[in-house]
Parts: sequence; C-alpha cells; structure tokens
Amino acid sequence: MVQLKNISLLIVLLTVAALPAMAQTISAADSTGLPGDNFSLEGALELFKKSASPEEFEKHLNEEDSQVNNLDLNGDGETDYVKVIDQTMKGVHAFVLQVAVSETENQDIAVIELEKKGKEKVVAQIVGDEDMYGEQTIVEPTEQVPPNADTSQTQVVVNVWTWPSVRYVYTPGYRVWVSPYRWRVYPGWWRPWRPIRHPIFYTYRAPYRNRYVVVSTHRVVRAHGLYAPHRATSVAIHTRYGVAGSHYRTTRTVRVHNGAKRGRTTKTMRTGRRKH
Repeated sequence: MVQLKNISLLIVLLTVAALPAMAQTISAADSTGLPGDNFSLEGALELFKKSASPEEFEKHLNEEDSQVNNLDLNGDGETDYVKVIDQTMKGVHAFVLQVAVSETENQDIAVIELEKKGKEKVVAQIVGDEDMYGEQTIVEPTEQVPPNADTSQTQVVVNVWTWPSVRYVYTPGYRVWVSPYRWRVYPGWWRPWRPIRHPIFYTYRAPYRNRYVVVSTHRVVRAHGLYAPHRATSVAIHTRYGVAGSHYRTTRTVRVHNGAKRGRTTKTMRTGRRKH
C-alpha cells in the first residue's frame, strides 16, 4: 500500500513538473502576438447562441466566468469592456463588438453578421477584425453529416433561426440595440478582472472547436457590406501591433474549410494573405 501511494505521488509530481513545458509549447505554437489571441470568436458565437437578446449577450461577454474576453487593449492591467452595437437594414444585422480604447478612439474586435435567407432560415458568421487577428478571420457554426460509403465527412451550413437571440431580433417589436456605454462609463454590475496568461486562456477555447470552424468565404454578404463603411479602428492599436500583424500574414499556417460539390474539405494554407 505504501509503495502504491509513493508511485501515485511520483506521477502527480511528474505531471506538475511538465505543466510549464506544456504551457510554453502551447504559447509558442499558437500565440500570434496579436490582441486577437485574447478574444475567442468561437466563444462569442456560443454566447450569442445562448443569449435571449443582444443586451443579454453584451452582459455575458463581460462576465469573467464566460471565459471569452481576455482583452486589455489600453494596457491598464484589467480586462476591457466589450460593447455591442447593432447595425441593421432590411433583414440583415451586423452586431459590432467594440472596445473604447481611449476617450477618442474605439476599436472593433469582431462583427457577428446575420442574414435572413427565408421565412425561417438565417445564416450567421463572426468576422474578427484584421487589426486584432492579422487579417479578417471568419468563423461560422457547423454541423457534421455522417459520411456515405464513398464520401468524406461533410460540413453543412447551419440555419441559426432557432437561436433565441436571432428570433428576438427578427420580431416586429425589436428595438435596435446600441450599447449606451463608452470610455469610463460602464454598467454598475461590471467588475473588470486581471487578464490571464495566453496558454491558460487558449485552453478555454478548446470546447468550441467542434461546433465552429474557420472558413474563407463571406456567406453573409449584405450584412458585411452594411458594416464595412462604419468599421472603427484605433491608431494606437494599429501602431502597436502593426509589425506583429505583418509578420503573421507572411508566416501563418491556418486551417480553413472550403466548400466543395460533394461536401467540404479541410486544407492548410501557409504564407501570403487570404482573399475574402
């Protein structure tokens, strides 16, 4: 019995000793040095899916337990408040996720784009801003269809009509949500927290990766066109991360799902900038 306890203790000690090396491996392999490392696009879509309204979605984005936002763009040692702004016109919605970097500058983090394709059919994508992620990074929900005998596994475009937040914004009485908060004006319930290290935050994103995928095509074209002229960027952020962004665009390796006649395949792309 004593020998068994000693073996168990040795295993625990070896595991603990290996954790720093594992964290360094994750950091070296997956950190881009860009601020987007600290905001989960997949997690944001998951929160939007579970929220009853855009206002509730904004609240969830800014709760520490959600483990989606780890941003500190102004460098004050505390997480930033992410506000949500709905830009809408004729059946399309662009929900801008934005941080007030200073009294005079805002920086868009990402935009969730919705477009109605039929009476009860809506498609959704979230697009990470290029100043945050090095280039526009498009993520969408996915479902895997079991393969037939002669085909590979297929990724299908998801109809998000059943998401409570989606149905809410398409009701006739919906009042367009524009966050009332700004630099140093925040809700009384909000309590910022100290950002955690990237290797730890990276692990929080893992549960979403089977339900959301990076793609190379804009499916929500009208919503993206509505948003693009109003994109907000910060000179301070662009200057601070410009070199890291250039380095990322020339050295990155990214896995994307591309549409095909009989389904989708996953391929790895390296170097050069992706066209959208």
